[in-house]
Amino acid sequence: MSLPQKPTKAEIQAAYGTTIPDIIAPHLQVLFCGINPSLYSAAVGHHFARPGNRFWRSLHVAGFTDRLFSPFEDRDLLQLGYGLTNIADRATATADQLTHAELIAGQQSLATKVERYQPRYLAILGISAYRTAFKRPKAIVGRQDEPLHSATIWVLPNPSGLNAHYQIDDLKRVYRELLLAVG
Repeated sequence: MSLPQKPTKAEIQAAYGTTIPDIIAPHLQVLFCGINPSLYSAAVGHHFARPGNRFWRSLHVAGFTDRLFSPFEDRDLLQLGYGLTNIADRATATADQLTHAELIAGQQSLATKVERYQPRYLAILGISAYRTAFKRPKAIVGRQDEPLHSATIWVLPNPSGLNAHYQIDDLKRVYRELLLAVG
């Protein structure tokens, strides 16, 4: 498979505020939910595409995938029963450029998607964004007590390379906990 050309700085900057489509279908095992697209991801039109993002590696080392997927294969997750969405649709350079109001509005939009598509698990990738969007200031990583419609919510660390609190072994451990719950 030949990969698309790396976007230019101008293309990345032009992606500010744009969106990328969800990869979603009814009755998924897990709907993985990022905070919002990076400018790089929006420029190339694929989820978790920014070099340095550890999402794809985390999925693989935890056992969700039998090989390391490329961001350009993101649609192939559907065949495994997994999907991708975001709390906020708007691409930014960093997630901290989103307002609290955007995260709260994003949670409402996410609730509509979960109600419509009915995934078994909703995996939110970012504890701080989850706390804000779901108004759960004391939430911790892992399974949450309250579902969203019929989906069990599981909060995982943000796999961004900017999240130095979690190294790949830590990500492997917490992502595997979700995989074991999924069965």
